[in-house]
Amino acid sequence: MTIISLKTEARGELNRIELSDGSLFSYRICYLPPELPNTHTISPDTAQGMEINAAEEAAFRLASACLRAEKTALRLIARAEQCTPGLARKLKKRGHENACVNAVISRLTELKLLDDRRFAQLWLESRLRLARSPRRLLSSLCGRGIDRDDAESALRAALDEDTEHALLTRFVKKHSRKAGGDGDEHAVTRSLKYLLKSEGFSSAAIQRFFDEE
Repeated sequence: MTIISLKTEARGELNRIELSDGSLFSYRICYLPPELPNTHTISPDTAQGMEINAAEEAAFRLASACLRAEKTALRLIARAEQCTPGLARKLKKRGHENACVNAVISRLTELKLLDDRRFAQLWLESRLRLARSPRRLLSSLCGRGIDRDDAESALRAALDEDTEHALLTRFVKKHSRKAGGDGDEHAVTRSLKYLLKSEGFSSAAIQRFFDEE
């Protein structure tokens, strides 16, 4: 296999290569494997007529496939904030190979276009207006593939004293029936406190709620 031509495009960020079998495609150099250094150093001035072996050809084609996966990922990110596991699932569902998905996610993470902690913070902000408990919020984040430490960190950052109080109040209004009790006020209070504690509300938030009640 020989290279017919190699041109730079997109302000030097991409290369467009034509091979002797008629293939014509673009790729990003960063997606070329480091174990094939010759593929990184080929320039438009020296490429014409250069022979490449099967491994080098496969490397160029893989880099092109990574570029296609990157374009898909960027379209998804432009629509809404993405998390690493969610974006990986979407790319694989669209037919992109695992190697391409991993390479693209690594690059977008380095560029700060993909950030699981930022995703967790934005996701929480959009749901703190609902009557959901900290335990359920944390479970939902982890269910989306967010690392538990990142999820817990984002939840702590989102739930300042007033925000947690407001969340707890909404939760009580919606779920107080679950507290049960036989009508005795003390029994109902104990049951409600137990429910709130089991749902992840802090002792300080629970105490504030009952003090204000």
